[in-house]
This record gives sequence, structure tokens and C-alpha cells, in this order.
Amino acid sequence: MAEIYGRTDGLCKGFGGSMHLADPAHNFPGTSGIIGQGIAHATGVALTAQVKNTGQVVYCFFGDGSSKQGAFFESLNLAALWKLPIVFILENNQYQAYTHVSLEDANAAAGDPLSKKAEAFSIPGVTVDGNDALEVRKKVAEAADRARAGHGPSLIESKFYRLSAHGNAITVPPVPTQFPEHEAIEVYGNKAEYQAARAADPIPRFRSQLITEGTLNEADAARIEAAARAEMDDAVKFALASPFPKPEEALNYVYA
Repeated sequence: MAEIYGRTDGLCKGFGGSMHLADPAHNFPGTSGIIGQGIAHATGVALTAQVKNTGQVVYCFFGDGSSKQGAFFESLNLAALWKLPIVFILENNQYQAYTHVSLEDANAAAGDPLSKKAEAFSIPGVTVDGNDALEVRKKVAEAADRARAGHGPSLIESKFYRLSAHGNAITVPPVPTQFPEHEAIEVYGNKAEYQAARAADPIPRFRSQLITEGTLNEADAARIEAAARAEMDDAVKFALASPFPKPEEALNYVYA
């Protein structure tokens, strides 16, 4: 069965990906730059899947900042009430733009995991190490199986860390960001926190695990990394070389 993916972030991302991305052919419905709006979009997609009995499950990704939006509470309430086939994945990267999660989230301030929010809707809530790829896959698969069986949504808090400063952009010429280094250093002076996060980077961690287990060898790992870098470089070059849209196209696809 096909799954439907989406993302909305506490910073500037929407249902389907970073800002205004979409890939319907791969079940990426679309995006919104409005914080938290994608949570409601994803819930609507899940309702469609339920009504049409497609057997699909919706994965809705959003940041810790988005979980403070009204759309979060309204959407999870309806999803729980109607037992919609959706998995809500709260990506807690510790910072909402420049503010540490402990200063903007009541659960975090009380020392509780953000998955505790699930209790308000009487649905399963679990916190997982977002740097552990296999553990994330296991918990998401369990929630997807539950959703597909008709038992409704789950909330998964994936805890990890944003390793770059907020607002970094690839532009020509370069546009300076507010902070040249991560907010943990620039705002809070907590260099040790940032260094610990760098050491827990999930990509080299997973790569090392696969090599140790014999699933992957160094040569194949290097080839995969080179291919990924080339793909990203090509995407950046394509974007920078693409012309800006014409002003008269501003209202295209806005109205049905």
C-alpha cells in the first residue's frame, strides 16, 4: 500500500516538505509556508484515505514549534475521534528558530517529553531517539500498523538536533544569517551541548553501524555519499540557474 508523506516545521516548512515543495507522483501532496498548517492538511488527506478506503497511511512530520499551534490540537482531536489513518511525527530539534524548547513548550519546561501531548487525545504517544534510524523505523512502523488496522493515530516525538544555524540559505551572492554559528553557541553560550550533538550525528552513526554489522562496506558507503552529494549539488545548481517567476503568475493555482 502506498503511504502519503508530509512535513510542517516550527520554522518555515509545510505539509510535504521544506517550504513549497511537492511531488504527487511519490505521494508528496504539497506544502505550505504557514507554521502548523500542514498538520490540518495531513489530517484532511487521512480523512480522504479513510472515506475512500484506500488502505493508505499518512505520515505528518512537523517541528516542536508547530505543536504550539491551534491546528495541532484541533487536528489531533479530530484524528483521534474519527480514528483516522495518520501518524503524527513531532520532530523535536530542541530549538524553535532561536529559542530553546524549554523556554517555549510547557511540557519541556516541566521536564516531560513532548509525546505527553498525546494523553490529551487518548492516543498512543512515544518519544524516540531521532538519531537512531532503526529505532525510529520500528516505532513508526508500529504506529503505521495500528493506523492501517483502523485503530487511529499515534504521536511520535523524534528527538534530534539541528546542526546548522537557523536560516542558513544558499544564495549568490551569500546572504549573511543572524548567527554564523548555532544558537546553542551564539544565544546561550552552550558550546558543549552543540559539540555533543555533533558527536551524535545520525548519518555517520548509522553508517558506522551498518559497516560494523557487515551490511555495508567502506567502498559502497563512499559511493553512496558521493552520489548523494552530487545529487544535492545538481539540485542547488538547478535552483540557482532557474529564473524567478513572472509577477503575473502570482495568482496562478490560488483559486479553484
